[in-house]
Amino acid sequence: MTQRCNWVSSEALAQYHDDEWGVPSHDDRHLFEMLVLEGAQAGLSWSTILNKRAGYRRAFANFEIDKVARFTPQQVDTLVTDESIVRHRGKIEAAILNARAVQQIQAEHGSLANFVWSFVDDTPIQNEWASYKHAPASTEISDALSKALKRYGCKFVGSTICYAFMQAVGMVNDHETTCMCRAHCASLGKKRQRRKAG
Repeated sequence: MTQRCNWVSSEALAQYHDDEWGVPSHDDRHLFEMLVLEGAQAGLSWSTILNKRAGYRRAFANFEIDKVARFTPQQVDTLVTDESIVRHRGKIEAAILNARAVQQIQAEHGSLANFVWSFVDDTPIQNEWASYKHAPASTEISDALSKALKRYGCKFVGSTICYAFMQAVGMVNDHETTCMCRAHCASLGKKRQRRKAG
């Protein structure tokens, strides 16, 4: 029987777990997507967000940062009525604010990837949990990332959200020691040379 982390309880979660969770990502569009989705999850289950992911991609211009940054108050009003996403005005407005903040981060750091990965010295943290229930909700690093994002004006980026983001984009490998995906994610987690934006 295939061994996965014990939080996997549905087919959608299994696909996300197997294909994406913990895989190091350096793609700014994907990093922005996960920042928005993790923020949208606040108070909800990750399954709810995964089920609405296609709706989010359609509603938020496939998470193209420059496009989302130009969203207008009229577009916000429309999105608040869109049942394919979480209809929470604060979270919708946060996605747009965060896109603008990411533009500033890109201008100053070359890319969002350069910025977020600097918090782990460009090298994923490899944890060894027998059970996922031992994994923390937040860490000193997620605290620091949260504070840094807030300084740029980001919203819905508390430390717990930032730690979930770090797990999702492979900045930390929190697959259980018996999980079939752990070794693969660890093998992808070697220190990388920083690429210049160009």
